[in-house]
Amino acid sequence: MTDHVCVLGGGSWGTILAHLAGLAGHKTLLYMRNEERVAELNAQSTNTRYLGETPLCDKVGGTTVLEEAVSGAALVIFCVPSYATRKIAGLAGEFLTGDQICLSATKGLEPETFHRMSEVIRQETCIKKVGAISGPNLAKEIVAGQPSATVVASRYTEAIRAGATYLHGDTFRVYGNTDVAGVELAGALKNVIAIASGCVSGLGYGVNVRAALVTRGLAEIQRLGVKLGSDPLTFSGLAGIGDLMVTCGSELSRNFRVGRGIAAGKSLDAICEELGEVAEGINTTRVANALAQQEGVAMPITEGVGLLISGEATPQEVLTDLMTRAARYEIDFDYSAEV
Repeated sequence: MTDHVCVLGGGSWGTILAHLAGLAGHKTLLYMRNEERVAELNAQSTNTRYLGETPLCDKVGGTTVLEEAVSGAALVIFCVPSYATRKIAGLAGEFLTGDQICLSATKGLEPETFHRMSEVIRQETCIKKVGAISGPNLAKEIVAGQPSATVVASRYTEAIRAGATYLHGDTFRVYGNTDVAGVELAGALKNVIAIASGCVSGLGYGVNVRAALVTRGLAEIQRLGVKLGSDPLTFSGLAGIGDLMVTCGSELSRNFRVGRGIAAGKSLDAICEELGEVAEGINTTRVANALAQQEGVAMPITEGVGLLISGEATPQEVLTDLMTRAARYEIDFDYSAEV
């Protein structure tokens, strides 16, 4: 086993994770399928497609060869879109060994199975020491050197320790958590609320509406998470309220921009084309609604976002429906309660 870190997926977040590992003093290989982007990274230490001309740590190199990237890596981080995670995990699984450690940095859920990404990695590889990375982490702020923090969650102390060892630095703090399900669910589901937040912002509403939306959005995320066995305190941490605050309030958030586009009357195809990157909240909305229905958990905001994405309702119709629901207690332990 070598001391190098492998990051699979050269989007903005994957590139940043590779950059952070490099800054922490470790040789890092960033796996990307695009040969031109790999050549640029190796020659110029930049990934202009996602992060402009900002220089990356010179300890980061690129490769299009999956075996080269994962073989012998002390830490393998999956940061590909959720729809591609199972395929990439299956391919990488041919070269991984049982003593390696894998972390998922993808904030999404698999359709049909409802599996979290760490579960997909476990199924497709021989790796047991699997965990997840999640938190309020906007790539462009981190690459600019602004202070930030994240959570590494795993049932294995070695995986948490690896996340801290290979990513923690002067401007990036890594906290540990053993509630893998809670951290992954929080990271995935907050993207749905971010779409709603971008939508109400695009409609011209002020901070009162967005504050209520984020707060009640957190309540329904926690309802589903607790029903699925997560620790309720996880949703008060960086992966929960921390990530929710960032994603629901920043123009740098892809999912927030999806909501703004919907409010402007743009088609979903046009919005995604403008983004140029995957907005996981679109897929997660559909999966979360199906999962909530299966578990008997009321998630009215998520349901409303589903109607927006499918074009079955306008933003104003969804907002009116949410505001005219029957009054409820704020703290309600009945998971089927509407709001």
